[in-house]
Amino acid sequence: MICGLDEAGRGPLAGPVCAAAVVLPEDFPVHCLGDSKKLSLRRREEARDQIRAGALGWGIGWASEQEIDRLNILQASLLAMQRAFEALAAQWPAARELTEAVVDGLQVPALCIPCRAQVKADRTVPEVMAASILAKTARDAQMEAYALLYPQYGYEKHKGYPTKEHRETIARYGPSPIQRKTFRVKKTVPSTSWLFLRELDEERDAPP
Repeated sequence: MICGLDEAGRGPLAGPVCAAAVVLPEDFPVHCLGDSKKLSLRRREEARDQIRAGALGWGIGWASEQEIDRLNILQASLLAMQRAFEALAAQWPAARELTEAVVDGLQVPALCIPCRAQVKADRTVPEVMAASILAKTARDAQMEAYALLYPQYGYEKHKGYPTKEHRETIARYGPSPIQRKTFRVKKTVPSTSWLFLRELDEERDAPP
């Protein structure tokens, strides 16, 4: 029995990063799982409900845009995973006795149990697939809530990711209160236009 961990929200220009930790029973209906980014909204929400109802335990963790700015996105993602595991263990104390946790990607958070990184685990390890679904649905819901506070930014559509519409909105209105400010700022020809570009660090933030 293992714990699966994954995050959602490393790529956006705004908002927090979210992580989830999940432990599944042996008889969990894994056919409902899949790559969270490829599932339709309806299937993703159905899977979320099945995971919450059928998992032995699950937890959600967050790192804010301020923490992303202070730590960098990789370290903030690992912090969110650590908090997700702590939330899981608070709900299901047996999590601290598990033999292993598996994380999608290349880096692992500091946990009280052994932790292994596995590239593309969100496509092959059911517990990680489940964690990916919980993290994405939780973050999407949070960004939809932010859309009510800052309707001009359209967060309910792009969830903070650097779409053409989002970049044009930033150019028009400037950074929102949940902008990740450590992203490089590049002025375009009009003096009031701003584009926010991710800082690239291949060693720190290599894609999974």
